[in-house]
Amino acid sequence: MSVKRNPPFRAEHIGSLLRPSSIPDAFRARRAGDIDDAAFNRVREDAIRDVVKLQEDAGLQFVTDGEFRRTTYISHFVESCDGLDFRPSSFRFYDTDGKDHEFMAPRCVGKVKRSQALSAIEFEFLKTVTDKTIKSTYASPATMHFLGGAPDPDPEFYADDDELFADIAAAYDEDIGDIAARGARYVTLDDVPFPMLCDPMIRGQVEKQGKDPERLLDQYIELTNASFKSAPSDMTVGLHMCRGNLKGTWLSEGSYQAISEKLFNKLDVDVFFLEYDTERAGGFEPLAAMPDDKRVVLGLVSSKMPELEAKDMLKARIEEAAKYVDLDRLAISPQCGFSSAIVGNPVTVDDEIAKLKLVVEVAEEVWGSA
Repeated sequence: MSVKRNPPFRAEHIGSLLRPSSIPDAFRARRAGDIDDAAFNRVREDAIRDVVKLQEDAGLQFVTDGEFRRTTYISHFVESCDGLDFRPSSFRFYDTDGKDHEFMAPRCVGKVKRSQALSAIEFEFLKTVTDKTIKSTYASPATMHFLGGAPDPDPEFYADDDELFADIAAAYDEDIGDIAARGARYVTLDDVPFPMLCDPMIRGQVEKQGKDPERLLDQYIELTNASFKSAPSDMTVGLHMCRGNLKGTWLSEGSYQAISEKLFNKLDVDVFFLEYDTERAGGFEPLAAMPDDKRVVLGLVSSKMPELEAKDMLKARIEEAAKYVDLDRLAISPQCGFSSAIVGNPVTVDDEIAKLKLVVEVAEEVWGSA
């Protein structure tokens, strides 16, 4: 059995990986009634075994299940709870041609309460197929509110946001506490609201709806911290700040400067995963606000396009970031997952493997290990 090290590792990835065609085929077959739940589950578990081996063969020191049990990175938590469902968002995804399109986002439709242990199912199966460190991934708590447009809660269920956020936090804390009791020690929260609050256009949209972006920032920091307050002291908790990732499109842009001072100092996570794959993220200057006890994973490799980044460029960018955060507290990863929804990004499995191996090779050359 391999020796487990404390995360984050020098070579990281965010969580989701490209689904093989067997998974969407199985979804369609189950919907048509051609296979039962047991057969559907066998298809997914066979695919998870394969994707665990893919990660191990790439040289990574940890694994996820590729989020293969989910239709989207958000769906597993929505389905874990009563009182959450999907509705159209007031925000839009954008592509390089300037086109935009709508999407479905979480919405509170009743009293929020955890009712299923879906994270535990993911974790317990992974324990049977790997001896690597397991990373459990969640859509962030703030995603359950902001991504749908930061609507006021239905007064039939909640008097105000604070009451709603208390129930969301309790559901997360219960779920994370459950997997912690089963041995989980590495959790990351995939967050889009915080980076969206870096975008002047989105801040303006929120203000037009009568919301104060700074008040939301404060509320979401409190909500996030409350969502893992019972986590054991030896659990590593990370926050991945995502600018949107759906078939190669994105939701937001803007420097982290708009939120860095408050977020980096008040959020009680151990590590920040920051997307830096395009100019939309701005420069590394906001890292100057990073406290000395936090680590940073630089999302320098794109999961959105097949072209393989040059090692020299990646090393130069790591060196540039090290002007603001000590090199020993840095790591490297793709900027986001390869398949945040069941339909993945416009890359192939061979592209994905090449990029994961690139991350490992750069980590070994810069830090001496992955």
